[in-house]
Amino acid sequence: YCAVSCGVFMEIEEGRVVGLIGDKDDPAYHGFSCKKGRDLPAHLYHPERLLSPLRRIYSEDAQAGDFEKISPERAIAEIAHRLAAIVSEHGPESVAMYSGTYGLGPPASMLTAAFMQALGSPMSFGCGSIDQPGKFIAAALHGRWRGGSQPFAEAESWLFVGTNPVVSKLGGLPTINPGWHLHRAMQRGIKLVVIDPRRTETADLSDVFLQVIPGMDAFVLAAMLGVLVQEDLIDRDFLAARANDGQALFDVLARVPIADYSARAGVAEELVRRAAQLIAGAASVAVVGDLGIEMAPHSTLNSYLQKLLFTLTGNFGRAGTMNLGTHLGQLIGSSKGDRTSPVGGHRIITGLIPCNAIADEILTDHPDRFRAMIIESGNPVHSLADSPRMREALEALELVVVIDVAKTETTQYADYILPGASQYEKIEATFFGGGFPDNVFQLRQPLFKPLGDTLPEPEIHSRLCRALGAYSDEDLTVLREAAAESREKFGLAFLEAMASQPKLAAIMPVVLYETLGRTLGEEQAPAALIWGASQTLAKAEPESVRRAGFEGEGLALGDALFDAILSRPQGVLITSDPYEISFDRIHTDDGRIELLIPELLQELSDLIDEAPAAKNDAFPFVLAAGERRTSTANTIYRDPSWRKKDQSGSLRISPGDAERVGVETGGRVRVTTKRGSAIAIVEVSDTLRDGHVTLPNGFGVEYPDENGVRVVHGIAPNDLTSSEDRDWIAGTPWHKHVRARVEALA
Repeated sequence: YCAVSCGVFMEIEEGRVVGLIGDKDDPAYHGFSCKKGRDLPAHLYHPERLLSPLRRIYSEDAQAGDFEKISPERAIAEIAHRLAAIVSEHGPESVAMYSGTYGLGPPASMLTAAFMQALGSPMSFGCGSIDQPGKFIAAALHGRWRGGSQPFAEAESWLFVGTNPVVSKLGGLPTINPGWHLHRAMQRGIKLVVIDPRRTETADLSDVFLQVIPGMDAFVLAAMLGVLVQEDLIDRDFLAARANDGQALFDVLARVPIADYSARAGVAEELVRRAAQLIAGAASVAVVGDLGIEMAPHSTLNSYLQKLLFTLTGNFGRAGTMNLGTHLGQLIGSSKGDRTSPVGGHRIITGLIPCNAIADEILTDHPDRFRAMIIESGNPVHSLADSPRMREALEALELVVVIDVAKTETTQYADYILPGASQYEKIEATFFGGGFPDNVFQLRQPLFKPLGDTLPEPEIHSRLCRALGAYSDEDLTVLREAAAESREKFGLAFLEAMASQPKLAAIMPVVLYETLGRTLGEEQAPAALIWGASQTLAKAEPESVRRAGFEGEGLALGDALFDAILSRPQGVLITSDPYEISFDRIHTDDGRIELLIPELLQELSDLIDEAPAAKNDAFPFVLAAGERRTSTANTIYRDPSWRKKDQSGSLRISPGDAERVGVETGGRVRVTTKRGSAIAIVEVSDTLRDGHVTLPNGFGVEYPDENGVRVVHGIAPNDLTSSEDRDWIAGTPWHKHVRARVEALA
């Protein structure tokens, strides 16, 4: 899964993928792809691919993780029966859903939501609630969060905060070699500001580099904003025309002690002022913040301050600045509302409970605790903070159902495992796009038939809904007859059914899949969800769709868009916009930018009284647990032979710290946190500040050796993290700021 979703051709010989090239006809990336994309063939042939449903064996002589094969029909029936019993005894909110990265985007995600509606439970977690909740809250400036590419190619200045696009992808840049494109941009005079605790590959190209002390990003961002206000560098005309009164914010920023904040952040005041002045003086600025500030102290505040930097300087709604694009379908829910989790009262943000709260909602004697969990396309035992506690939590549940394509660290805790079809065996799409001013959508086609008894996730969720009694064949008779007759008749019948039958409206994606979808053919059935999304987009943004070349009124416009998506597998331009339309997409109550988010403004004001971090002799280092490196991407890189370097996932440490610890590159150290310890191989790196050490993401996963024995390669970062260290408002874990001790070993 990737938000960029570059178009590629797969080369197949005798039924196996043997190579990959970029698709030059791809309307978004024109043949470019990154390392992750080019390595796709290696992901297909997992030695522990799941091909049949499995049921856990409970007997005196059974070993932990022992399973037996059962049929898909029996598995669905038994799961539905056990879920119904739990709901009957404990209520629907006793069942929760965890959706991993894959579950965030493709058509399957829509049916996942319908399945939870059928259960009557709104209790959902997901990868978006690991690192993104603070960003969602900060998006209140513009009413709601909208991801997607920004027009970096047109910007005069770029600001990157806690992100390293030379190594990782960056929406808006062709990603085959971002470093090369950065060089090209600098040749035309672009200015680059980078804020990061490590001198990254991107920082090496910057005009101004602020190497902040880990966890002190809020101070350097606040200092930059202080410079803007105190030197009167904000765009007052823009704010007067487009924003609500921000005087309370300006009063706080006017009191920011810039020299003191710069010193606390570990950067020179001169560089802070230069960075702020560069942003204020540029004709256009594009800004990206990523996990480096979203998984550290003050993470939600960091996202707010980052957005204020481009907003106060008027870098919004113009070419080369930040804009609000379109999406095919709703990616996330609303961040408004006061709903909380049943046990801990954790704030539900965009429909998702913070992942750090999962164990809290299980390991308790509270009567409303979670009793069952469905885990789809995710590996929470490995990917969430505090893996030991997550394992304990899954063991305490009455029912765990895992839907995935291969064995993971999580599947061994399942009562049932339902094998999904791989991404090459079903319709697939990325809803996380949102390019601007032109937005491209690609509906990727299956290359192969599903293997064994595997099922595409839409089929799994539809069968579960039927087994739970959410619908029957009789409920769908009229819609099926209309779909068989014509798309026009189906559209009208569907709208009438959604308005008059609340039972069907609650599971709308399932209804589409089982009616219109069945007329498209078995392989194409999930594309019916795209019809619904096309109609929603055409209704919400008709002129944007027409500017992309489509004609029609009402349902006909959505049909034209849907037909183009079906017929053009290389991708389709679905909307095209003028820059000023971003102002129409500000979804605040009055359509103006809201500069004041009271709880974050208070946190900003309180920074001045925040005591400096005390010296910690027990844990003197700050560990970034999960650094992105050129040899890592995520846990699909299980086979260690795929990594051409750094196969052990080394611990990076500064030269000064290495000398003090008494270790050299290639030596061994024990890394200890309050949660656990691990042994790592050392890489001495002058890119780090003293006191800062890093471990890569994507390691610590099991992979069978030549004898079939499962072996763990590298360190699992979340064996060292703690779920209690998190943002106070959004629950975001501090993966990038873990107190640690490093000791040399013989």
